[in-house]
Amino acid sequence: MSFRPARPRPTSTAGSSISLTPPREQARHIAMRLDDAWLRLQTRLAIRRGRVETVIPYTGYGSTSWVRVLARVVRSDPRDAAAGHANPLQESMRGWRNFTSAPVAHAAVQVTIAGTTHDVVADRGGVVDARIPVELTAGWHTITLKSGGSKTVEAPVEVVADDARFGVVSDIDDTVMVTALPRPFLAAWNTFVLNEHARTPTPGMAVLYERIARTAPSAPVLYLSTGAWNVAPTLSRFLSRNLYPAGPKLLTDWGPTPDRWFRSGQEHKRTSLERLAEEFPNIKWLLVGDDGQHDEAIYSDFAQRHPENVRAIAIRQLSAGEAVLAGGRSKSGGQPTPGVPWIYAPDGAGMSAQLEELGIIRNEVRSADDPEEGDVQS
Repeated sequence: MSFRPARPRPTSTAGSSISLTPPREQARHIAMRLDDAWLRLQTRLAIRRGRVETVIPYTGYGSTSWVRVLARVVRSDPRDAAAGHANPLQESMRGWRNFTSAPVAHAAVQVTIAGTTHDVVADRGGVVDARIPVELTAGWHTITLKSGGSKTVEAPVEVVADDARFGVVSDIDDTVMVTALPRPFLAAWNTFVLNEHARTPTPGMAVLYERIARTAPSAPVLYLSTGAWNVAPTLSRFLSRNLYPAGPKLLTDWGPTPDRWFRSGQEHKRTSLERLAEEFPNIKWLLVGDDGQHDEAIYSDFAQRHPENVRAIAIRQLSAGEAVLAGGRSKSGGQPTPGVPWIYAPDGAGMSAQLEELGIIRNEVRSADDPEEGDVQS
Protein backbone atom coordinates (compact mmCIF):
# COMPACT_ATOMS: atom_id res chain seq x y z
CA MET A 1 0.00 0.00 0.00
CA SER A 2 1.44 3.35 -1.03
CA PHE A 3 1.39 6.29 1.28
CA ARG A 4 -0.14 9.53 -0.06
CA PRO A 5 0.30 12.62 2.12
CA ALA A 6 -2.87 14.47 2.92
CA ARG A 7 -3.42 17.76 1.16
CA PRO A 8 -3.28 20.79 3.43
CA ARG A 9 -6.64 22.39 4.02
CA PRO A 10 -7.34 25.97 4.99
CA THR A 11 -8.46 26.43 8.55
CA SER A 12 -11.34 28.68 9.44
CA THR A 13 -12.52 30.54 12.48
CA ALA A 14 -15.81 32.34 13.04
CA GLY A 15 -16.93 31.56 9.51
CA SER A 16 -13.86 33.10 7.82
CA SER A 17 -11.25 31.12 5.89
CA ILE A 18 -7.53 31.61 5.59
CA SER A 19 -6.44 31.58 1.95
CA LEU A 20 -3.30 29.65 1.06
CA THR A 21 -2.86 31.71 -2.12
CA PRO A 22 0.10 34.09 -1.84
CA PRO A 23 -0.91 37.76 -1.70
CA ARG A 24 0.94 38.48 -4.97
CA GLU A 25 -1.05 35.73 -6.71
CA GLN A 26 -4.28 37.09 -5.28
CA ALA A 27 -3.47 40.58 -6.57
CA ARG A 28 -2.67 39.18 -9.98
CA HIS A 29 -5.96 37.31 -10.18
CA ILE A 30 -7.97 40.33 -9.00
CA ALA A 31 -6.30 42.68 -11.48
CA MET A 32 -6.76 40.36 -14.42
CA ARG A 33 -10.35 39.56 -13.51
CA LEU A 34 -11.24 43.22 -13.16
CA ASP A 35 -9.58 44.05 -16.46
CA ASP A 36 -11.32 41.16 -18.22
CA ALA A 37 -14.67 42.30 -16.83
CA TRP A 38 -14.04 45.84 -18.03
CA LEU A 39 -13.08 44.61 -21.51
CA ARG A 40 -16.24 42.51 -21.73
CA LEU A 41 -18.36 45.50 -20.69
CA GLN A 42 -16.62 47.74 -23.23
CA THR A 43 -17.21 45.18 -25.98
CA ARG A 44 -20.91 44.75 -25.19
CA LEU A 45 -21.51 48.50 -25.13
CA ALA A 46 -19.53 49.01 -28.34
CA ILE A 47 -21.50 46.36 -30.23
CA ARG A 48 -24.78 47.76 -28.91
CA ARG A 49 -23.81 51.24 -30.13
CA GLY A 50 -22.92 50.01 -33.60
CA ARG A 51 -19.16 50.34 -33.26
CA VAL A 52 -17.21 48.62 -36.02
CA GLU A 53 -13.95 46.72 -35.98
CA THR A 54 -11.13 49.07 -36.92
CA VAL A 55 -7.38 48.63 -37.33
CA ILE A 56 -5.30 51.58 -36.12
CA PRO A 57 -1.94 51.35 -37.92
CA TYR A 58 1.30 52.43 -36.29
CA THR A 59 4.71 53.06 -37.85
CA GLY A 60 6.78 49.88 -37.97
CA TYR A 61 10.46 49.28 -38.51
CA GLY A 62 12.84 46.50 -39.43
CA SER A 63 15.86 45.37 -41.41
CA THR A 64 16.18 44.07 -44.95
CA SER A 65 15.24 40.58 -43.69
CA TRP A 66 12.39 41.26 -41.23
CA VAL A 67 9.90 43.91 -40.12
CA ARG A 68 8.19 44.63 -36.83
CA VAL A 69 4.51 45.34 -37.45
CA LEU A 70 2.69 47.51 -34.90
CA ALA A 71 -1.05 48.22 -34.80
CA ARG A 72 -4.12 48.06 -32.60
CA VAL A 73 -7.58 46.65 -33.29
CA VAL A 74 -10.53 48.40 -31.64
CA ARG A 75 -14.25 48.91 -32.08
CA SER A 76 -14.76 52.55 -33.04
CA ASP A 77 -17.40 54.90 -34.34
CA PRO A 78 -18.03 54.26 -38.06
CA ARG A 79 -17.39 57.96 -38.72
CA ASP A 80 -13.86 57.60 -37.34
CA ALA A 81 -13.27 54.50 -39.47
CA ALA A 82 -14.53 56.17 -42.65
CA ALA A 83 -11.11 57.58 -43.48
CA GLY A 84 -10.31 54.46 -45.47
CA HIS A 85 -6.60 54.08 -46.09
CA ALA A 86 -5.76 57.12 -43.98
CA ASN A 87 -5.37 56.98 -40.23
CA PRO A 88 -8.84 55.84 -39.12
CA LEU A 89 -8.90 58.22 -36.16
CA GLN A 90 -10.09 61.67 -37.17
CA GLU A 91 -7.98 64.80 -36.88
CA SER A 92 -7.84 66.58 -33.53
CA MET A 93 -9.53 63.73 -31.67
CA ARG A 94 -9.31 64.46 -27.99
CA GLY A 95 -7.35 61.94 -25.94
CA TRP A 96 -10.29 60.48 -24.01
CA ARG A 97 -11.88 59.10 -27.19
CA ASN A 98 -8.76 57.03 -27.86
CA PHE A 99 -9.27 55.35 -24.48
CA THR A 100 -13.01 54.68 -24.78
CA SER A 101 -12.68 52.56 -27.93
CA ALA A 102 -13.11 48.91 -26.96
CA PRO A 103 -10.11 46.76 -27.96
CA VAL A 104 -10.73 43.57 -29.93
CA ALA A 105 -8.92 40.91 -27.91
CA HIS A 106 -6.97 38.30 -29.87
CA ALA A 107 -8.15 39.70 -33.20
CA ALA A 108 -6.93 37.87 -36.31
CA VAL A 109 -5.15 40.36 -38.55
CA GLN A 110 -3.98 39.91 -42.12
CA VAL A 111 -0.76 41.80 -42.87
CA THR A 112 0.23 42.16 -46.53
CA ILE A 113 3.86 42.99 -47.24
CA ALA A 114 5.25 43.13 -50.77
CA GLY A 115 2.31 41.14 -52.10
CA THR A 116 2.47 38.37 -49.49
CA THR A 117 -0.16 38.07 -46.75
CA HIS A 118 0.79 37.00 -43.24
CA ASP A 119 -1.64 36.08 -40.46
CA VAL A 120 -0.94 37.50 -37.01
CA VAL A 121 -2.95 37.68 -33.77
CA ALA A 122 -3.42 40.69 -31.50
CA ASP A 123 -2.95 40.39 -27.76
CA ARG A 124 -5.73 40.67 -25.16
CA GLY A 125 -5.61 44.46 -25.47
CA GLY A 126 -5.97 44.39 -29.24
CA VAL A 127 -2.30 45.33 -29.80
CA VAL A 128 -0.50 43.78 -32.76
CA ASP A 129 3.26 43.48 -32.24
CA ALA A 130 4.63 40.93 -34.68
CA ARG A 131 8.03 40.32 -36.22
CA ILE A 132 7.63 38.99 -39.75
CA PRO A 133 10.47 37.65 -41.92
CA VAL A 134 10.49 39.41 -45.28
CA GLU A 135 13.00 40.71 -47.81
CA LEU A 136 12.79 44.46 -48.42
CA THR A 137 15.16 47.17 -49.55
CA ALA A 138 16.29 49.87 -47.15
CA GLY A 139 14.01 52.90 -46.89
CA TRP A 140 10.32 53.52 -46.34
CA HIS A 141 7.68 50.99 -47.39
CA THR A 142 3.91 50.74 -47.06
CA ILE A 143 2.14 47.63 -45.79
CA THR A 144 -1.58 46.95 -45.40
CA LEU A 145 -3.56 45.52 -42.50
CA LYS A 146 -7.08 44.15 -42.24
CA SER A 147 -9.04 42.43 -39.49
CA GLY A 148 -12.39 40.71 -39.95
CA GLY A 149 -14.82 43.11 -41.60
CA SER A 150 -12.64 46.16 -41.06
CA LYS A 151 -11.46 48.43 -43.84
CA THR A 152 -7.98 47.80 -45.17
CA VAL A 153 -5.56 50.38 -43.80
CA GLU A 154 -1.99 51.28 -44.67
CA ALA A 155 0.97 51.55 -42.32
CA PRO A 156 4.45 52.95 -42.99
CA VAL A 157 7.47 50.81 -42.21
CA GLU A 158 11.04 52.06 -41.99
CA VAL A 159 13.59 49.49 -43.14
CA VAL A 160 17.04 50.25 -41.74
CA ALA A 161 19.96 49.78 -44.12
CA ASP A 162 22.33 46.92 -43.35
CA ASP A 163 25.29 49.32 -43.27
CA ALA A 164 23.63 51.81 -40.89
CA ARG A 165 25.90 52.57 -37.96
CA PHE A 166 24.07 55.42 -36.20
CA GLY A 167 20.55 56.06 -34.94
CA VAL A 168 18.54 58.11 -32.45
CA VAL A 169 16.33 56.93 -29.59
CA SER A 170 14.36 59.83 -28.17
CA ASP A 171 12.09 60.16 -25.19
CA ILE A 172 8.90 62.14 -25.89
CA ASP A 173 7.45 63.63 -22.71
CA ASP A 174 9.41 66.69 -21.53
CA THR A 175 12.04 65.96 -24.18
CA VAL A 176 10.43 66.77 -27.54
CA MET A 177 7.09 67.81 -26.02
CA VAL A 178 6.41 69.63 -22.75
CA THR A 179 3.67 67.69 -20.96
CA ALA A 180 4.59 67.47 -17.24
CA LEU A 181 3.45 63.85 -17.59
CA PRO A 182 4.54 62.41 -14.20
CA ARG A 183 2.05 64.53 -12.22
CA PRO A 184 -1.11 62.35 -12.14
CA PHE A 185 -3.59 65.20 -12.55
CA LEU A 186 -1.71 66.90 -15.38
CA ALA A 187 -1.04 63.55 -17.01
CA ALA A 188 -4.76 62.80 -17.04
CA TRP A 189 -5.54 66.29 -18.40
CA ASN A 190 -2.96 66.04 -21.19
CA THR A 191 -3.94 62.49 -22.08
CA PHE A 192 -7.71 62.51 -21.85
CA VAL A 193 -8.72 66.12 -22.53
CA LEU A 194 -6.22 68.09 -24.60
CA ASN A 195 -5.55 67.42 -28.25
CA GLU A 196 -2.22 67.75 -30.04
CA HIS A 197 -2.82 71.44 -30.87
CA ALA A 198 -2.65 72.29 -27.16
CA ARG A 199 0.67 70.54 -26.56
CA THR A 200 3.89 72.55 -26.55
CA PRO A 201 7.00 71.51 -28.52
CA THR A 202 10.32 71.77 -26.71
CA PRO A 203 12.30 74.76 -28.10
CA GLY A 204 14.92 73.83 -30.66
CA MET A 205 14.46 70.06 -30.55
CA ALA A 206 12.85 69.72 -34.00
CA VAL A 207 15.69 71.75 -35.53
CA LEU A 208 18.22 69.55 -33.74
CA TYR A 209 16.67 66.36 -35.09
CA GLU A 210 16.52 67.86 -38.57
CA ARG A 211 20.26 68.59 -38.39
CA ILE A 212 20.88 65.00 -37.35
CA ALA A 213 18.78 63.77 -40.28
CA ARG A 214 20.77 65.94 -42.70
CA THR A 215 24.06 64.68 -41.26
CA ALA A 216 23.07 61.00 -41.34
CA PRO A 217 20.12 60.52 -43.75
CA SER A 218 20.01 56.76 -43.20
CA ALA A 219 19.89 57.03 -39.39
CA PRO A 220 16.61 55.75 -37.93
CA VAL A 221 14.85 57.93 -35.33
CA LEU A 222 12.72 56.03 -32.80
CA TYR A 223 10.54 57.66 -30.16
CA LEU A 224 10.49 55.73 -26.88
CA SER A 225 7.84 56.66 -24.34
CA THR A 226 5.95 55.25 -21.37
CA GLY A 227 2.73 56.55 -22.95
CA ALA A 228 -0.07 54.18 -23.91
CA TRP A 229 -0.67 52.95 -27.44
CA ASN A 230 -4.02 54.72 -27.28
CA VAL A 231 -2.34 58.10 -27.76
CA ALA A 232 -0.10 57.03 -30.68
CA PRO A 233 -2.25 58.81 -33.32
CA THR A 234 -2.16 62.04 -31.32
CA LEU A 235 1.61 61.81 -30.86
CA SER A 236 2.13 61.10 -34.56
CA ARG A 237 0.15 64.17 -35.58
CA PHE A 238 2.00 66.31 -33.03
CA LEU A 239 5.43 65.18 -34.24
CA SER A 240 4.49 65.68 -37.89
CA ARG A 241 2.92 69.10 -37.30
CA ASN A 242 6.04 70.29 -35.48
CA LEU A 243 8.39 68.97 -38.18
CA TYR A 244 10.06 66.19 -36.23
CA PRO A 245 11.52 63.39 -38.38
CA ALA A 246 9.17 60.49 -39.05
CA GLY A 247 9.92 57.38 -37.05
CA PRO A 248 8.42 54.47 -35.13
CA LYS A 249 6.97 55.09 -31.68
CA LEU A 250 7.59 52.46 -29.03
CA LEU A 251 4.76 52.81 -26.54
CA THR A 252 3.19 50.45 -24.02
CA ASP A 253 -0.10 49.20 -22.60
CA TRP A 254 -1.30 50.59 -19.29
CA GLY A 255 -3.24 47.46 -18.39
CA PRO A 256 -2.34 44.92 -15.70
CA THR A 257 0.22 42.17 -16.14
CA PRO A 258 0.24 38.70 -14.55
CA ASP A 259 2.17 40.06 -11.55
CA ARG A 260 1.40 43.79 -11.46
CA TRP A 261 -1.65 46.04 -11.30
CA PHE A 262 0.00 48.39 -13.81
CA ARG A 263 2.84 47.96 -16.25
CA SER A 264 6.21 49.46 -15.38
CA GLY A 265 7.17 52.35 -17.64
CA GLN A 266 10.82 52.04 -16.63
CA GLU A 267 10.85 48.35 -17.48
CA HIS A 268 9.26 49.12 -20.85
CA LYS A 269 12.09 51.49 -21.70
CA ARG A 270 14.77 49.07 -20.53
CA THR A 271 13.39 46.11 -22.48
CA SER A 272 12.89 48.26 -25.59
CA LEU A 273 16.52 49.38 -25.52
CA GLU A 274 17.71 45.80 -25.00
CA ARG A 275 15.63 44.71 -27.97
CA LEU A 276 17.12 47.40 -30.19
CA ALA A 277 20.63 46.34 -29.18
CA GLU A 278 19.79 42.78 -30.18
CA GLU A 279 18.04 43.74 -33.42
CA PHE A 280 20.69 46.23 -34.59
CA PRO A 281 24.00 45.14 -33.03
CA ASN A 282 26.07 47.39 -35.33
CA ILE A 283 24.24 50.64 -34.59
CA LYS A 284 25.47 53.18 -32.05
CA TRP A 285 22.52 55.11 -30.62
CA LEU A 286 22.27 58.70 -29.53
CA LEU A 287 20.00 58.43 -26.48
CA VAL A 288 18.00 61.61 -25.81
CA GLY A 289 15.95 62.17 -22.64
CA ASP A 290 15.43 64.59 -19.77
CA ASP A 291 16.45 64.89 -16.12
CA GLY A 292 12.92 64.88 -14.75
CA GLN A 293 12.53 61.24 -13.83
CA HIS A 294 14.42 58.10 -14.80
CA ASP A 295 15.98 58.62 -18.23
CA GLU A 296 19.47 59.25 -16.86
CA ALA A 297 19.50 56.03 -14.83
CA ILE A 298 17.95 53.94 -17.62
CA TYR A 299 20.36 55.25 -20.26
CA SER A 300 23.32 54.86 -17.91
CA ASP A 301 22.46 51.23 -17.17
CA PHE A 302 22.08 50.50 -20.88
CA ALA A 303 25.39 52.20 -21.71
CA GLN A 304 27.20 50.16 -19.08
CA ARG A 305 25.77 46.91 -20.47
CA HIS A 306 26.16 47.87 -24.14
CA PRO A 307 28.85 50.57 -24.51
CA GLU A 308 29.36 49.41 -28.10
CA ASN A 309 25.77 50.44 -28.90
CA VAL A 310 25.82 53.98 -27.45
CA ARG A 311 27.34 56.94 -29.31
CA ALA A 312 26.35 59.55 -26.72
CA ILE A 313 23.69 60.45 -24.16
CA ALA A 314 21.95 63.82 -24.39
CA ILE A 315 19.86 65.00 -21.44
CA ARG A 316 17.52 67.98 -21.56
CA GLN A 317 17.61 69.98 -18.34
CA LEU A 318 14.13 70.93 -17.19
CA SER A 319 13.43 74.46 -16.04
CA ALA A 320 12.66 74.98 -12.36
CA GLY A 321 8.94 75.13 -13.08
CA GLU A 322 8.98 72.06 -15.31
CA ALA A 323 10.95 70.14 -12.69
CA VAL A 324 8.33 70.92 -10.06
CA LEU A 325 5.51 69.77 -12.34
CA ALA A 326 7.50 66.66 -13.24
CA GLY A 327 7.87 65.68 -9.60
CA GLY A 328 11.46 66.86 -9.22
CA ARG A 329 14.73 66.10 -10.93
CA SER A 330 16.45 62.76 -11.03
CA LYS A 331 18.46 62.35 -7.83
CA SER A 332 20.73 59.55 -8.96
CA GLY A 333 21.70 60.91 -12.38
CA GLY A 334 23.77 58.81 -14.72
CA GLN A 335 26.90 56.87 -13.89
CA PRO A 336 29.89 57.80 -16.08
CA THR A 337 30.59 55.25 -18.80
CA PRO A 338 34.08 55.19 -20.39
CA GLY A 339 33.89 56.10 -24.05
CA VAL A 340 30.28 57.36 -23.88
CA PRO A 341 30.01 61.17 -23.70
CA TRP A 342 27.17 62.85 -21.80
CA ILE A 343 25.84 66.29 -22.66
CA TYR A 344 23.34 68.48 -20.80
CA ALA A 345 21.40 71.46 -22.15
CA PRO A 346 17.99 73.09 -21.53
CA ASP A 347 16.95 73.09 -25.19
CA GLY A 348 17.74 71.83 -28.67
CA ALA A 349 20.08 74.71 -29.49
CA GLY A 350 22.34 73.93 -26.53
CA MET A 351 22.38 70.23 -27.41
CA SER A 352 23.08 71.02 -31.05
CA ALA A 353 26.24 72.99 -30.23
CA GLN A 354 27.62 70.22 -28.03
CA LEU A 355 26.75 67.44 -30.48
CA GLU A 356 28.51 69.42 -33.19
CA GLU A 357 31.65 69.50 -31.04
CA LEU A 358 31.41 65.72 -30.69
CA GLY A 359 31.14 65.32 -34.47
CA ILE A 360 27.68 63.77 -34.24
CA ILE A 361 26.10 66.51 -36.34
CA ARG A 362 27.85 68.43 -39.07
CA ASN A 363 29.05 71.98 -38.90
CA GLU A 364 26.52 73.97 -40.93
CA VAL A 365 29.28 76.41 -42.00
CA ARG A 366 31.24 73.72 -43.84
CA SER A 367 31.00 73.52 -47.60
CA ALA A 368 28.41 71.22 -49.10
CA ASP A 369 31.23 69.83 -51.27
CA ASP A 370 33.07 68.47 -48.22
CA PRO A 371 33.00 64.66 -48.65
CA GLU A 372 33.07 64.15 -44.87
CA GLU A 373 30.09 66.38 -44.21
CA GLY A 374 27.53 63.64 -44.01
CA ASP A 375 29.62 61.27 -41.90
CA VAL A 376 28.86 60.61 -38.25
CA GLN A 377 32.06 59.90 -36.39
CA SER A 378 31.91 56.83 -34.24
